[in-house]
Amino acid sequence: MTNTLGLTFFPAFDWYLSPGHPERQERLLYTRDQLEEEGLFDCPEIKEYRPRIAKIEDLQRAHIGVPNIARLITPAHLTSAGGCLVAADAVMKKEVKRAFALVRPPGHHAMRVVHGIRGFCTVNIEAIMVEYLRSTYGIKKVAVVDTDVHHGDGSQDVFYHDPNTLYISFHQDGRTLYPGTGFPDEAGSPAAWGTNINLPLLPTTGDEGLHRLFDGLIRPMLDDFQPEIVINSAGQDNHFSDPLANMQITAQGYARLADKLKADIAVLEGGYSVESALPYVNTGIILAMAGMDYSHVVEPDLSGLRPQDKRCNARVDELINQSGEIYFKREKTQKELLAQCHGVWSRKKHIYYDEEGIREEQVETIRYCDCGGYFTIKTAAEGTRFGDQSAFIVCLPRTACEHCRSMAHDEALKEKKTGKWMYVLVQDIATGEIEEL
Repeated sequence: MTNTLGLTFFPAFDWYLSPGHPERQERLLYTRDQLEEEGLFDCPEIKEYRPRIAKIEDLQRAHIGVPNIARLITPAHLTSAGGCLVAADAVMKKEVKRAFALVRPPGHHAMRVVHGIRGFCTVNIEAIMVEYLRSTYGIKKVAVVDTDVHHGDGSQDVFYHDPNTLYISFHQDGRTLYPGTGFPDEAGSPAAWGTNINLPLLPTTGDEGLHRLFDGLIRPMLDDFQPEIVINSAGQDNHFSDPLANMQITAQGYARLADKLKADIAVLEGGYSVESALPYVNTGIILAMAGMDYSHVVEPDLSGLRPQDKRCNARVDELINQSGEIYFKREKTQKELLAQCHGVWSRKKHIYYDEEGIREEQVETIRYCDCGGYFTIKTAAEGTRFGDQSAFIVCLPRTACEHCRSMAHDEALKEKKTGKWMYVLVQDIATGEIEEL
């Protein structure tokens, strides 16, 4: 295979949140300039692909928009998601060994239910790609390793009930950074307990602590889970120069991580040191994913790099022990939790959309069955662009049996008759169809 790595670029020139916002097109333009200057597009190991427009059904396998997803997005969101699907196709068709989708808008803060923009995200481009891989290529077991400095609370939400997705997020401790979540006890619902792994690191954690964590826990978990495909949510805001966080990772630290992880597909997430970090971090990741020499990639200014606090390795060791026990004892714990919940499990969520000031209350309930069951979501949101909204949502997983499908529709019809909800929606995850009753 001559082409080792496929690249898709989409800088989204026509999409921004506000003038001067840190999530802007230059995040990709400086990287592209660096790659062209280094002549990487002329290397036989690298092949560039154009993104395509994703379909609404692609988005609706992962999301339910209220009132509908089409009214909440722009063409840029469809193209960003489409760039990920192109990367997925290139890998699955064996045109390249790996792929990196350098696209925006980003996605890992977008949850299953969408009322607007939060954490710069409206739709979750990794989750959309995972469901596309399952629908198009029959992929079952997937690992998503999220290397963004912010906890990927949206990805956690989408995959929280899915025992076939191992979601691993390392991030700066949520007590010190948005979104304030991502702790080890957020480990998944009963049937999926232990497949949602959160690793909150202390501020100033650097390359030493990161690789200590990867070697001591992340690699062993991946080896045990044996996913059919590994996806990297490639946030780069753990870099020491990033203006929105307090970590101390270098471009070399990221490149060595990419080399060890050997993700099949990487998708760009955060990273807001536009000139000082992103061109070099992205170059290092690209070289590592392409199997090329990355040893000479160095930032032009290392003056802002601080020593790692001596407490950071102690936190890493604590996480290796605590989260390792959660993961490696997950099957025993799952049986215990399922026995305790007697076939029904519920949780309440309070969700804030920082970009739009929306406040949402959710109650999510799973009804278990030998097939895996189905789940419902009651959502009420204040201050959306459409006013206050409420919805009762039924989600039908791919594995839902006919009995569960019948029960789910009966429950939706019952809620419709109460007149309490502005919308009653049924999501079929396998087809991407959403029925409004």
